[in-house]
Amino acid sequence: MINRRRFLAISAAALATPATAQPTKWYGYALGAEVSLTFDAPPDVAEPAIARIRAELERCEALFSLYRPNSDLSRLNRSGQLKAPAPEMLVLLRACDRAYRQTDGRFDPTVQPLWQAAAQNGDLNAARKALGWDRVRISPDHIALDPGQALTLNGIAQGYATDLVTAVLRQAGWENVLVNIGEYYAAGRNWSLGVSDPQHGIVQTRTLKDQAIATSSPGALRLGGGQFHVLNPQAMQPPQWSTVSVQSADATSADALSTALCHADEGEIQTILDRTPKSTTVICVHQNGSVRTFQS
Repeated sequence: MINRRRFLAISAAALATPATAQPTKWYGYALGAEVSLTFDAPPDVAEPAIARIRAELERCEALFSLYRPNSDLSRLNRSGQLKAPAPEMLVLLRACDRAYRQTDGRFDPTVQPLWQAAAQNGDLNAARKALGWDRVRISPDHIALDPGQALTLNGIAQGYATDLVTAVLRQAGWENVLVNIGEYYAAGRNWSLGVSDPQHGIVQTRTLKDQAIATSSPGALRLGGGQFHVLNPQAMQPPQWSTVSVQSADATSADALSTALCHADEGEIQTILDRTPKSTTVICVHQNGSVRTFQS
């Protein structure tokens, strides 16, 4: 099985399913994570929507996977450029740019060379010279990287796929849905989700309706030399938190924020949230298991 960059640290269950509902559950695997869907529809009625979702997830893999050598992302990293990028790639890279600016560079997809160096016990200082999202050039017909650069979208692509799948289900007419593509979106009615830390288990329960929640747990996977798998793009320092979960209006931004804030202290988190759309909640778990919650 492919090593997952992100630790799936949220367990979920419906609060109350109406007696008349006929929930369908579907399970799969995409973008390095186990995925699941729950929505109120008989299996035979749900099948067309599930077929569309399979196609959507295959499309995401073909665009954003680091593990497929012929994905658009892999080709970009190999050659340093991608001509005529797909619309979805442009949308996601623009979301990356917003997250980079929103977090003062804490979210930076150019950490891929550093991640590879850490995984292979390579020269981290040399790899760090390739970092810098502000050096990536994006236009509607061309994406270009500086020499030595490579991107990872693992800190945001699962959230983006979650939003895409949610849109497919809603377009098909299904309102009461719980989508898990490595991150969660809960729609229609209230859903109860437990925020969980790898060491301390469930630390808090959140109730979501028409909102997303995304989680990053840096210690869920260690790289060479004991490096945490969620890397700090600004300095070789350990993460501030054992787990960060972000509850927001969409899974794309929640995913990016949960990645970025692993290395941010309390003051920095609040500063970032002060310029974040309202109704964003950040739940941070200390190494000792205590929980700190921040609100925009």
